[in-house]
Amino acid sequence: MREFRYLKRRMKFRRAAQPRAPKIRRLAPAAWLAAPLLAGLLLPLALVPLRGGHEPAPEAVPQATASPAAAAAEAPQPEVTVYLSQSGQIETLPLEDYVSGVLAAEMPADFELEALKAQAVAARTFIVRRLLAGDHSGVPVPEADVSDTVSHQAYISQAVLERDWEHGGKSAELAKLRRAVLETRGVIMTYKGQPITASFFASSGGYTENSEDYWNVAVPYLRSVSSPWELEITPNLAVSVSFSTSELLSKLGLDAAALPASQALAASGKMKPVSSSSSALPAVVLSLTAGHRVKEISIGGTVFTGREVREKLGLRSSQFTWKRQGSEVLITTYGNGHGVGMSQWGANGMAKEGSTATQILKHYYSGVQFTQVSTLLKK
Repeated sequence: MREFRYLKRRMKFRRAAQPRAPKIRRLAPAAWLAAPLLAGLLLPLALVPLRGGHEPAPEAVPQATASPAAAAAEAPQPEVTVYLSQSGQIETLPLEDYVSGVLAAEMPADFELEALKAQAVAARTFIVRRLLAGDHSGVPVPEADVSDTVSHQAYISQAVLERDWEHGGKSAELAKLRRAVLETRGVIMTYKGQPITASFFASSGGYTENSEDYWNVAVPYLRSVSSPWELEITPNLAVSVSFSTSELLSKLGLDAAALPASQALAASGKMKPVSSSSSALPAVVLSLTAGHRVKEISIGGTVFTGREVREKLGLRSSQFTWKRQGSEVLITTYGNGHGVGMSQWGANGMAKEGSTATQILKHYYSGVQFTQVSTLLKK
């Protein structure tokens, strides 16, 4: 297939028995300051039918061995070039070392090992999909495959891991992360033979989202599923923020002059609500998503999607409640993140109850299979 031939031409490989320090290149400031930052998530371009029937029985995630002899015989791994946003440098390093840097940035080291392994597989799948597709979206320089920000996946450079972790009193935590990477070495998730878009987020309010309820694209393996495990263990699961009416109008792009006369007067402060329950800027939830988040909401007579409100107001999630409190509007959010794919706190909760990485991934990504990167490269 063309995309696999492309990867073989453009990527450099090395064998595990030939360790090499990551390469760092510094870019001229003009080369990266002037480049636009684009959206980084690669999603299918066409709508696909939703999954039906029963989910396949869980299969075992292939386990890598720590044996030096076995490591020496392993297939070569692709290299990843990472744009380091703080320094403007590019770091080039082997795939598995990159996954360790992502794991250190994306999930607390004190999470359960099986949750860390699930995150390692998701992180590896995310970058391999980009590499196979030759996708550089969201990277401000053409030389890099991915950035180190949450526009793609957060990443801690090898130099920082060595300085702040290996020699900074966190060597045990780093060893645990590297164990999670080693025990899932080369494993990615596929759907119909192709690497999936392995999206993940911090925590849900009890359910994940269907992909089309956030990105307007139906992806068969990104289905809404229950995720109750994080409800008792996630810190700050519910967070409240307050806004004045004028602040809300400004952030939502609403014009007080366009509101009904009574609402406009209240918004301007020239008329107070009759009671604490009556709002100068009324909000009515019109519909919810399958993940129990706000799908559409009418605010002051204007209809917004839950995602629009979340982004305009800087909320943690689109699962929120809205009520008047004195002279302000109090909004309480539940969970943290877009809600599509794997909940990281949910994964940790599942692991605490004895679930394996396989079971965690099979729960959050419907109908996926597990494949070795080397198998894809042979096609």
